[in-house]
Amino acid sequence: MNLIDIKTLELLYQKNFEKNLKGRRILFKDIEPLLQKLSSKFEKEILGYSENNIPIYKISVGTGKIKILIWSQMHGNESSGTKALFDFFNFITNNNLELSEIIETILANCTIIVIPLLNPDGAIKFTRENGNNIDLNRDAVKKEAKESRLLRNVLDSFNPKFCFNLHDQRSIFNVEGTKNPATISFLAPSEDVERTLTKGREETMSVIVAMNILLQQVIPKQIGRYTDEFYPTATGDNFQKLGHNTILIEAGHFKDDYEREITRKYNFYALLQGIYFIATEIDYSNYKSYYEIPNNDTKFLDIIYKNIKITENNRNQITDIGIQLKFKVIDNKLVMYKHIEKVGDLSDYYSYNYISAENLDIRELELSNS
Repeated sequence: MNLIDIKTLELLYQKNFEKNLKGRRILFKDIEPLLQKLSSKFEKEILGYSENNIPIYKISVGTGKIKILIWSQMHGNESSGTKALFDFFNFITNNNLELSEIIETILANCTIIVIPLLNPDGAIKFTRENGNNIDLNRDAVKKEAKESRLLRNVLDSFNPKFCFNLHDQRSIFNVEGTKNPATISFLAPSEDVERTLTKGREETMSVIVAMNILLQQVIPKQIGRYTDEFYPTATGDNFQKLGHNTILIEAGHFKDDYEREITRKYNFYALLQGIYFIATEIDYSNYKSYYEIPNNDTKFLDIIYKNIKITENNRNQITDIGIQLKFKVIDNKLVMYKHIEKVGDLSDYYSYNYISAENLDIRELELSNS
């Protein structure tokens, strides 16, 4: 198994960091000038338009026989993958002498098509759904959305061996058996209800194993795995079923990183390692370690208020309140707010932010149930 040297990658990352993309809300207007400035190594074209008539681009790079399709922001409010993709574009463009052999190998062995920001309408609203309130990740069968049809047309015409489906996950996910947030999580989707271990799934798992080995060197015990129930309308499950090995990368929480700027780095690392593995590997038998990646659990909270006094049914009681920080657009600006996720004894939940609340007035905490 060929692994990228993590120390070299860490040293080079700042050089490849796309400084013009920051924060959680990444819009088409943010990526458009960067698309126009892409080097001659890339080919770009407008693939089509969103439901609200915003361009959706297709970027191509490489000349190799192995075909890879990558897309980001299928859910408009999940932007870490988009930022990581532009870091990847910079890595391909810049003169990274220390890892130039890796770049040359990828471009010689692979042809890569990227669709950055598949759901620009949802990005504006900062929602999962598109402009017609359709979840593209549950639209793989009906293909009601224009964006779903565009993606499927590329899949059918390009016929990739591998796909990378880039998502973000909520901060409530922790790595099972630990107090750590799941900073990156993976999934090798099932092809059927029985979760049959097909050759394609073994190949998908092998790529994930390589990405996990790399990341464990820098974020040990912060990498999780989604359970692989078959979702008959989901994109990854259907693409995997059609014979296109589909790897889901879910970017999650890192301590104090609510803008997902640290997480995007590890997203980039995973993506680069996955592509490099595909470009160089002929043996996909090392898949069993996939099952050793701990499952995602849902026991991480952004804030835990301990021993707070609340009144319920005209009775005072002492309890804990768990907060998940959420985001919404107000006056075209992204606003973070405190959402009550859990109420009760939270002694088996984890957080980086515990607050003793015996002397706090719950009415002054500006908590939300919305």
